[in-house]
Amino acid sequence: MRILAAICLFALSMLSIAQEAAPDAPHGDRGEQEEAHAGAATEETANARRSGLESPFLQSDLELMVGNVQRPNGLVWYDGALYTVCNGDWTVYKIDDRSGETVTFVFGVRDGNNIIAEATESGFDLWAPDPDTGTLWKLDQRREAPVGMATELAAPWGITRLDDERFLLTDTRTNSIMTVRAAGERETAHSQLRAPTGIARHEDKIYFANGGSARRGIEYFEYRDDGSFTEVKPLVSGLQNTTNLVMAADGYLYFSYALGTRGVVGRVDPIRCLDEGCGNLDVEMVVFSDIPAPLAITLSDDLRLFLHSRYRPEFYWVQLPTEPPESGN
Repeated sequence: MRILAAICLFALSMLSIAQEAAPDAPHGDRGEQEEAHAGAATEETANARRSGLESPFLQSDLELMVGNVQRPNGLVWYDGALYTVCNGDWTVYKIDDRSGETVTFVFGVRDGNNIIAEATESGFDLWAPDPDTGTLWKLDQRREAPVGMATELAAPWGITRLDDERFLLTDTRTNSIMTVRAAGERETAHSQLRAPTGIARHEDKIYFANGGSARRGIEYFEYRDDGSFTEVKPLVSGLQNTTNLVMAADGYLYFSYALGTRGVVGRVDPIRCLDEGCGNLDVEMVVFSDIPAPLAITLSDDLRLFLHSRYRPEFYWVQLPTEPPESGN
């Protein structure tokens, strides 16, 4: 089975490897998306490049966990539970990460592609950008009605914490990343992007996905000590329909993308890609699933990877190796 999967991945990669050199196409150009390769390498090159994963996890390797949520979208793990937005009934649900037991957490968030969780002195907060209402919602452990912290946003998608006062939000309609304060004030950090989706911060580096461009798959910029931002630079090119990004405890940047219609999870050690950028063959494929793309993903502190296809009730998970990457080799 794994040998056949490796042959399939190799064939797909050869069909699309030339896309990295192609000029960028307008947002929504199906041709660019079709020709993109979503980070596949053969088992041999993956083994030579990384330790820890001998080959990608396949659909048969994934553990099924059915939560009672019919149309889940954004997903985050926090303290033994998964939180997801159901765009069918405008509810945030809490799902036990072992049993799948599901309870209503709070009603009032219409949709959300990305959620972040933050510990507080009294418990925790959840932050969810809602593209349906153009609102950044704040929720907490008391499970009271969501509070709109920023409104009249265009199509907010991804969110990460920038500092004590501000978040960074991607917006797929304005092709921009903005800083947003909890009181609602906002400023544009970067524009002229390509339908930016997932975003993650690690120290002074901010990584983000361009869901509308395979050539610009994942890019990054830096946050300077004086509060300014550097220009955008390439991180990983040649990824189709990249969505969620997660900077995990093992030092890898994980991301979901597509290979044809299949949902795929890949990872890179981002430090290796900073100077010259990485191509799709530098990506280590973690999961090659039969689940339709796009995938929503999140990781626990003990490196369990949770995923689901948006708007499908099935949740899956797999335990990842726990050794850190060997940066700089």
